Amino acid sequence: MAGIPENPNPAIDDDLKRALGPVHLIALGIGAIIGAGIFVLTGHAAASYAGSGVVVSFAIAGVGCLFAGLCYAEYAAMIPVAGSAYTYTYATMGRLLAWIIGWNLVLEYLAAGSTVAVGWSGYFTDFMTKQLHMPIPLAFAGAPFKLEGFHHLVGTGAFFNLPAVALVALVTFVLIVGVNMSANFNNLMVATKLCIVLVVIFVGFSHIVPTNHVPLIPPNTGTFGQFGWTGVFRATGVIFFAYIGFDAVSVAAQEARNPQRDVPIGILGSLLLCTVLYMLMSWVVTGIAAYPTLNVAHPVSQAVEAIPQTAWLAPFVNVGAIVGLASVVLVLLLGQSRIFYAMAKDGMIPPLFAEIHPRFRTPWRGSLITGFFCAVLAGVLPLDILGELVSIGTLAAFVIVCAGIMVLRVRRPNVKRPFRTPLVWIVGPLGIAMCLFMMAFLPLDTWIRLGVWTVIGLIIYVAYSVRHAKPPRWKLEDA
Repeated sequence: MAGIPENPNPAIDDDLKRALGPVHLIALGIGAIIGAGIFVLTGHAAASYAGSGVVVSFAIAGVGCLFAGLCYAEYAAMIPVAGSAYTYTYATMGRLLAWIIGWNLVLEYLAAGSTVAVGWSGYFTDFMTKQLHMPIPLAFAGAPFKLEGFHHLVGTGAFFNLPAVALVALVTFVLIVGVNMSANFNNLMVATKLCIVLVVIFVGFSHIVPTNHVPLIPPNTGTFGQFGWTGVFRATGVIFFAYIGFDAVSVAAQEARNPQRDVPIGILGSLLLCTVLYMLMSWVVTGIAAYPTLNVAHPVSQAVEAIPQTAWLAPFVNVGAIVGLASVVLVLLLGQSRIFYAMAKDGMIPPLFAEIHPRFRTPWRGSLITGFFCAVLAGVLPLDILGELVSIGTLAAFVIVCAGIMVLRVRRPNVKRPFRTPLVWIVGPLGIAMCLFMMAFLPLDTWIRLGVWTVIGLIIYVAYSVRHAKPPRWKLEDA
């Protein structure tokens, strides 16, 4: 096919359909990034940790992601196959470290997909009740359990979260039918939510109440992480969840038409655009509504309802959230199934995860299994359980990617690099430092759960992967 560089690795069979161009990939990144961050996390981070200083938190998280994104872009151009950080690590730093990263990415995408599906369910239920006057029974609109304290589960009286399960089922069907359909479906959803986000920003800017931004960073309450600069940094770790979408662009590298050129464009383009939008939206939302009022499941619609001049936007915001969060679930489940595909190709997990549908040319069994487990988690668990591990697993992967680029510059300085990370000996260490800094502000129980998940992964690695693993499928070539 024209535009695809000759495959220098015959072991890499191009069985996934190459249907994605740079616009698709940028939209894929935006589809994953613009969602929970704008529609849910902005209000929570502002009300609980940073106040109006949440705009600074978004800037810090965006800079940290930019450093990691530049390293991702070099890797993705050198190794343009499915699997993201897992595949990069396998090709350059060995099997065990690759397994740890792949296992963390499984947790990241599966938990994130379920988390966003539950958030989508909240907006959808609210929309059905207030706009369409067709309330969903409470028994089928929430999780049957909720978490009290660290490990105490209590019943809620609900049976399962039907809207969340239905969304995951629909997205799984779209992913199985084909990546081109998935990309076009995602493009439509991205265009819709971007229009609504831009309207809220432009309309809201003229109605900002200046006193809502004074002081920009509220004084600390005397508790570490509650306002003040420690609150800004604590919020940075929380909202980092909002930025993980750019990783999904590199996951889809094997379905890009010209991955060496298009994947770096997709990663950096979506990351820069979304950082600007996050900062503008957080500035507007905390400007038109006092930040203590924003700790709700629908902070943007809460904010626009705070003053009469913008209240007419509330139904459109709800529609944007419904569409926006659905597109995030689409991209996250796409990423999860492609990581399973890459791990199965390497023998790390059973080969059924790499089985390609003869008609649709997608890893349909992996998508089906991913969708099933995501639906189960979204149906029975609440947000506070699902969301805790997403950021720390992602940050750990970013640390290893930034380190791997520098290791590779020493070990293989002559490798062909279609994209080179600029100032790599500054960007790489800064990326590692900022990711570790954000990890340090995450609570202890998140670290404990990450440790438990890692131990489970190592047991699987010893029991299955060691005996079935194959050599890396992608061999780096010298220029």
